Amino acid sequence: MGTIGLAVIGAGYWGPNLVRNAQATPGLRLEYLCDLDLARARRVLGDYSTVRVSDSLDEVLADPAVQAVAIATPAKTHLPVAMAALEAGKHVLVEKPLAATYAEGRQLVEAADSRGLTLMLDHTYCYTPAVAHLRELVRGGGIGSVQYLDSVRINLGLVQPDVDVLWDLAPHDLSIFLSILPDDVRVLSVAAHGSDPIGAGHACVAHLTIQLTGGAMAHVHVNWLSPTKIRTMVIGGSTRTVVWDDLNPTQRLSVYDRGVERTEAADLGEDRRAQTIVSYRTGDMVAPALPEKEALRAVMTEFHASITERRAPLTDGRSGLQVLSILEAASASLAQGGVFMPILGADLDLLDADSEGVSA
Repeated sequence: MGTIGLAVIGAGYWGPNLVRNAQATPGLRLEYLCDLDLARARRVLGDYSTVRVSDSLDEVLADPAVQAVAIATPAKTHLPVAMAALEAGKHVLVEKPLAATYAEGRQLVEAADSRGLTLMLDHTYCYTPAVAHLRELVRGGGIGSVQYLDSVRINLGLVQPDVDVLWDLAPHDLSIFLSILPDDVRVLSVAAHGSDPIGAGHACVAHLTIQLTGGAMAHVHVNWLSPTKIRTMVIGGSTRTVVWDDLNPTQRLSVYDRGVERTEAADLGEDRRAQTIVSYRTGDMVAPALPEKEALRAVMTEFHASITERRAPLTDGRSGLQVLSILEAASASLAQGGVFMPILGADLDLLDADSEGVSA
């Protein structure tokens, strides 16, 4: 399979970006833009486009020229739309989140696995040059063992009518965490606190605390009400610390050879415990040179490659399921006053075991 016929489902906020990048990606041929509002779809494509428009998902999925779909519809529709595509034998790229619930997301993962189809999440930030460099650095041991992660994602609006700020903004940070963390660092439990000072009906400001294996901790602050836009992430390690400022195009990443080291002094006697000595290490700061390129183009390239090479994409259905497991635990914690809640990791492990059994 060289050139893959693609249909974009949804011509709203994100759909036009998918259309533009699909048309610019070698190996993809955009066949349809499908939306209930045909006039909106035609406006997206322009007057001279040869791409077909349709308001019928059934019509699009019945066309053998379409081998894959990219879905940019509301989260509550992801299960029926993506499931219909998988049942029609189409590969699926879906906008975050994978589905409205963990149970629905698991249905999609199982359906894709059973049919040997690609199910990929549009976790766009994972395809930026900054996150690619972070992944290589952190997973390659370049910062030593991971001690903490701290992320701030705040701005003014858009206040969503159907989901709280955690479900709207935190998937970006969670997908990045899962992408860059080493395989032996896993999420154990989650606590969430939020507030609704404007009476929107759900949390507009929220703080998420995540306990990781090995004693590490991650923290996410998301906010729709901030007059300033901040996109920063700090990844602290035992040997180096990385600061990512996504709004600074001239220096997105800064790697600091600075930190705190602890040593144990000699035993001071039977009645006195060994004294802990803390020392501070101050070294150089390095700002890696990173290329500037559109992450969504890399998403489309990876979607094509995963289909043609018959391999799992970087952000496959399981990564989307992991994000959903954390979000559902966060919602449960929020409802119970911020207590730590375990995530649904056992189900994911069983899915992986079932998949290995099928492939064997």
